Amino acid sequence: MESCTILPFSRSLSLLSRKPDRDEARPASWLFKRRSSHPARIRCHKMYVPGFGEASPEKKAANHLHKFFTYIAVRIVSAQLESYNREAYEELAEFLSRHSLNDGDKFCADLMRESSRHQSLALRILEVRSAYCKQDFEWDNLKRVASKLMDEANTRLMREYVLETSHAETESGK
Repeated sequence: MESCTILPFSRSLSLLSRKPDRDEARPASWLFKRRSSHPARIRCHKMYVPGFGEASPEKKAANHLHKFFTYIAVRIVSAQLESYNREAYEELAEFLSRHSLNDGDKFCADLMRESSRHQSLALRILEVRSAYCKQDFEWDNLKRVASKLMDEANTRLMREYVLETSHAETESGK
């Protein structure tokens, strides 16, 4: 996990606005030398997110995606079994009725230990979730859709707020 130190705004501007002489050769480390009691690191390209001490937001999102990929794999395997192996489909459906998919790893571990037939189903689910994650999931589309949803929601909320406040101001001004 990358960490960074945030400098006070005035300090970071003074470091960035100083232009070295063209004739003066400086090593790249001159930006990181301590000149006061302020922290020296200035290259921070990420926001600090408090409250995620045990894991980064990306790690938490990855954990949710891991669980989601198990859910997707179970749906895929279930649909496949329904069309060509009705007995295995019914066994998986019965197992699903007794076990939660909230923890995909626990679900697969329990499925493996149920019976030898269930073990092959669990191995198939593990194989499908890995293949889906690595080959079929559209990561670029995820980023694009998430950004689009965020922008649309922000715009809608700001528009609603402006309409509410401008309407309230117009009524109070009468």
